[in-house]
Amino acid sequence: MFVTPAFAQGAPANGDTNAAVGVQPAGEVHTETGVAHGDHATGVFPPFDSSNYASQVLWLVITFAAFYWVMQKVIVPRLGGILEHRHDRIAQDLDEASRLKAEADAAVETYEKELADARAKGSAIAESAREAAKAKAAADRAAIEAELVAKIAAAEARIGDIKAQAFAEVGAIAEEATTAIVDQLIGAKASADDIRAAVSAAKVEA
Repeated sequence: MFVTPAFAQGAPANGDTNAAVGVQPAGEVHTETGVAHGDHATGVFPPFDSSNYASQVLWLVITFAAFYWVMQKVIVPRLGGILEHRHDRIAQDLDEASRLKAEADAAVETYEKELADARAKGSAIAESAREAAKAKAAADRAAIEAELVAKIAAAEARIGDIKAQAFAEVGAIAEEATTAIVDQLIGAKASADDIRAAVSAAKVEA
């Protein structure tokens, strides 16, 4: 146990047990701590000691003022700057989204317009192709009909020529046949004029 010189000088000479072990009498102040031994005996927690309230309130005010100054000058401006930056960023994102939406709407409108124009052009091309096909078919049919009419007229002309030639040859054949029949029947030859007259009379009766 550490014993101060003052305590050693004031110790009783009769060898008191308490003095020997370094125990001071109650109410005396310890030289190292400056606190009376009687105060430790009460067991009061220093923050709850009424004698310390003034210093505690002072340090509370100082701490609160320092914390308030730090909040006002450092933390709150930083938080405000962060919030403002985020607000500006969100506003920019919203503007960008609006711009992209407008561009998408314009692209969709252009696509729909081009699609409608393409459909109209396709319908016009199909209609034109149908009309051209109809016109070509009509022209081909007219040409074929004209060719057939020409061929029929030529055939009829040939048939007429053949009939005329046949009728002419029939007269000659009839005259020859009549001459031969007369020769066989009467045993004498008839004159050519008589045979021709007889054949002509037969043609008229027929």
